Amino acid sequence: MTDVRICFVGDSFTAGVGDPDSLGWVGRVAQETHRAGVLLTSYNLGVRRDTSLDVQARFVQEVQRRLAAGADNRMVLSFGTNDTQLENGSVRVEPLATLAALADLLEWTREHRLPTFVVGPPPVVDDAHNHRLLELTALIRELTKRRGVPFVPIAPVLAESTRWRAELSTGDGAHPRSAGYQLLARAVLDGGWWEWLGTRPAGGRA
Repeated sequence: MTDVRICFVGDSFTAGVGDPDSLGWVGRVAQETHRAGVLLTSYNLGVRRDTSLDVQARFVQEVQRRLAAGADNRMVLSFGTNDTQLENGSVRVEPLATLAALADLLEWTREHRLPTFVVGPPPVVDDAHNHRLLELTALIRELTKRRGVPFVPIAPVLAESTRWRAELSTGDGAHPRSAGYQLLARAVLDGGWWEWLGTRPAGGRA
């Protein structure tokens, strides 16, 4: 394949916080993509505690520096868990503001002809927080569907996973360790990743 360059922009999950292997889900997805024969340069632009508004504020400056003329430049966006976190009795970012930030980012990538893939926010150990995450995920699904942007919902996939919850319990209650990030990476890979890239996984598996 051609020179593929992907910016992964998001929060602490994107950065791989808590993974002793220092790969997170982004590193594991990049590994599998390389194994499929894709000449990939991956830029991890995850920042711990970032909300959608934080990502929106830094997005253009960080991304523009990494676009290359003649390359297949692409974007992956992932945020929302911090938006739905309670601080002083209120969520850090209201759902409509999260959607507005995402819509703004998707409009920018559309105008710059950058194929974009959206990864939903992962669940945590707190069930009340997860309820808010599931509601936000449904809203993000509607927005991305209207925009024709591929989206993989993570919270519904992992919220009831005993393996995921076991991973969270060994850490800070939000971030998994290696096995948890492997689960997250698998959800991304099986959630339309190969179709978005226009290729097939190593070994030709569907």
